[in-house]
Amino acid sequence: MRPNNLNQTAPYAIFFLVLPYGISSGFVSVTLPFLLVKHGFSVEATASITALGLSANLWRFLWAPFTDLTLSLHQWYRIGNALCALTLLSLCGIPLKLSSSFWLTLIVFISQIAATLVVSPVGGFMATTISEKRKGLAGGWYQAGNVGGLGFGGGAGIWLSTHYNYQIAIMVLCLIMLACMLSLQIVAPVRPDRSQNMAGRFRLMLADLKTLTRSAVSLYSIIVIVTPVGIGAAAYIWSSVGGDWHAGADLVALVNGLLGAAITVIGCIFGGWVADRFGRWWSFFGGGSVMALISTLMALSAFTPITYTAGILTYAFAFGWASAAFSAVALLAIGADLGSTKYALVSSISNIAPVYMTALDGWVYGHSGIKAMLLAESVLGGVFVVVSLFVLAWLNRRKQLKDLMAAKVVAVSNEVKNRGFTHSN
Repeated sequence: MRPNNLNQTAPYAIFFLVLPYGISSGFVSVTLPFLLVKHGFSVEATASITALGLSANLWRFLWAPFTDLTLSLHQWYRIGNALCALTLLSLCGIPLKLSSSFWLTLIVFISQIAATLVVSPVGGFMATTISEKRKGLAGGWYQAGNVGGLGFGGGAGIWLSTHYNYQIAIMVLCLIMLACMLSLQIVAPVRPDRSQNMAGRFRLMLADLKTLTRSAVSLYSIIVIVTPVGIGAAAYIWSSVGGDWHAGADLVALVNGLLGAAITVIGCIFGGWVADRFGRWWSFFGGGSVMALISTLMALSAFTPITYTAGILTYAFAFGWASAAFSAVALLAIGADLGSTKYALVSSISNIAPVYMTALDGWVYGHSGIKAMLLAESVLGGVFVVVSLFVLAWLNRRKQLKDLMAAKVVAVSNEVKNRGFTHSN
């Protein structure tokens, strides 16, 4: 894909582009679990439905290449946004009953597949139309729209559902999602390279994708993002376990919704700033470490509405921080070419961790309770932070040795040339 005006998109525009995806995910992973528990579903069954819905993100790499090879990114975004809203709207016709579990699961899964069509072109916009020195901030705004939209969609969905009904909640959220298409007016247009036919473009794409497997940075990034570091899986279950802290419906809606979304957005911007200023990996592991610490403190504190509020809001900040750093790391790994395809591939791989961690959290909660769930998430996250940092240090030393050897080879070669020149004179 080639932009008409390189580096013309302001990073904040990414927030509005990603917001519909976040809202759709928020309704499915926050509002729906809250409503299902109220209608007799177990926490474990609810977590399974949510996890299967999230698993749709694993497959976005399959259709992302069409985004780079066919229509413009603006056209693909409009198509994705419309489908995202329509599929979420279809949930209005499914009753929240145990007998409807199959259809609920199916529609949730389809709606999240449609949601991936929103973020595929956004990956291309970030990789292609934003300057390298501002990509950390772009990653921050991307995750601000993602997890901030998740909080807004989830919290607003709970409030509208409890004060009116969940059909009205869905319709209001869908209208907001469609309105986000207006943000395309401030985004640089990106169109596919028409210099070759489709077969030729596809061959070039495959050749370019191979670079991901030849780069140590790319391989390390892919491995790290499937670990439990900075995943924030508990965020997908907070609304359904509020009763453990004796939190009422309005408090659950507030801290998992508008207030939580605002704190998450601040965390995202902070994480993007830290990534640009101090390094993407330091930001990523820093956010993940803070998240593990918060989970531990929540498990060891008194289970009251106050600790529920304080814990979730600080967790939301760390979640936003780590999420923004992840996007910055992903943009570092993929480069500028074929941004939609590569970002979708890396993002698809990264969604392995939320799926298994959400399912694991639900399973641990069902068998051992909330304390065990929080401690299990903390221990797993902390262990993998330590292991990943050791591996990163080893890779950096290895790179330094290679650079040193290369510099010595150049120095010896220059010395030989200089001696030869002197001897001939």
